[in-house]
Amino acid sequence: MLFSSRSKVSKIFSLVSIAVILGILLMAGFALTHGGKAARASSLSSIPVIDDAKLKALTSTIGGASPLPTTRTVQHWFGQTVDPHNGVTYGYNMVGADPNKCSGTDCSATIEADITPLIVNIDGSVFSGNNVLAATLASPQFALNDYDTTPFATAAGNFPNAPALIRGPGGTLSQDDAGNQLQLEDATMRAQFNKTGSSNYHLNLHPNVLPAVTINVPSNQGVLLQSGRGVIFADISISWWAAQIQNLETTADPTHLPIYLTINVLLHIGKDIFNCCVIGFHGTRATGLGGGSNNSNGNSKVQTFAWASWVQPGIYARPNGGTDWALQDIHALSHEISEWADDPFVNNTVEPWLTPTAPQYGCTGILETGDPVVAIGFAMGTNTFEQGPNPNGTQSADGFYHPEDEAFLPWFMRTAPNDVSEATQSPSTNLGRYTLMGDLNPFPGFRQPATGC
Repeated sequence: MLFSSRSKVSKIFSLVSIAVILGILLMAGFALTHGGKAARASSLSSIPVIDDAKLKALTSTIGGASPLPTTRTVQHWFGQTVDPHNGVTYGYNMVGADPNKCSGTDCSATIEADITPLIVNIDGSVFSGNNVLAATLASPQFALNDYDTTPFATAAGNFPNAPALIRGPGGTLSQDDAGNQLQLEDATMRAQFNKTGSSNYHLNLHPNVLPAVTINVPSNQGVLLQSGRGVIFADISISWWAAQIQNLETTADPTHLPIYLTINVLLHIGKDIFNCCVIGFHGTRATGLGGGSNNSNGNSKVQTFAWASWVQPGIYARPNGGTDWALQDIHALSHEISEWADDPFVNNTVEPWLTPTAPQYGCTGILETGDPVVAIGFAMGTNTFEQGPNPNGTQSADGFYHPEDEAFLPWFMRTAPNDVSEATQSPSTNLGRYTLMGDLNPFPGFRQPATGC
């Protein structure tokens, strides 16, 4: 069930009374929250530990729609590209202004982003999106930063069965936007279409904070798990959780982007709680599919939306810049926002691709910019939210935010040479980069177009 988080306390308690009540709650085994971390009075030994080998980082999509020129939805444009590998012309919708046709101030688009923090009650613990609201608003997703350089980026370390995505040295990131103060998605889109430097091209998000909503998770729809570093998180059925998000977005403004924000809420697929974990999804719903009335008079609504969870350091990220170093804080949010911008209606198809960096997605023909590079990222901005040690005493936090790298349209379209995107940091035969990180991405498969299945 969904409940409004707004409530009024009609009685003022003395400090002594509060202390007595807290003591009673603790003796009764009730849960308390401290910042973003869920704490339980009961023994932590009762919470299962998920093996790191099973702790996957997954994302998903929901729904899909084909908008018409009269559709009420987010500002977007339509383009087409010929894939030289198979000769097929692929069409696609993307958010914002058309970088190939716009001029002057018409090239700058701002989308209203309606942020709803979710307070999740599960198995006696509380995971409150309110706790990470300020840190999210201060993150590169909404705050301005210079994307000229980054202090750290993902490197490929040695691991028994696969490359370990560890912290490596940074360097030049988007050299042509040096000195420009940009939001993350703005910097990403500008680099994707080589609209850097003094270009008027922008895609910005204007955040609006809406009242928090409380979601109570039934005992048969979710459990608590803990990582190998002792971080406790919610593990909820994806089918049940998706229904809760879809119920919320039926009241949203179709011209806005609703963002549902959680902390340490991850999802499992099917009945196996260890078939985990989905950390975000974006989706689309059209009129007649729970998005409003069928009586649209030719002006139907198509609602786009996204859910993403703030990921506490130590769930995925190993200590001291180890494996999955970049998989923390806004990594999931940056993934979903980028995919929303490049595939807002979840209907952009491409020639099927496969990459060893993300085998969990298999062979897929969807233009999802974050999937190929999940867990690959870089450091940006200053993160002050709960940067202390993990519960087991190790240290995964490092004082930065960790946006994900994003694959660009020319990578999916097999465009070579790439005359669409910002130039690579060092001269290359392909000219333009295939991901936002360009040369900083350590995998050769992202310094050339995608390969087939």
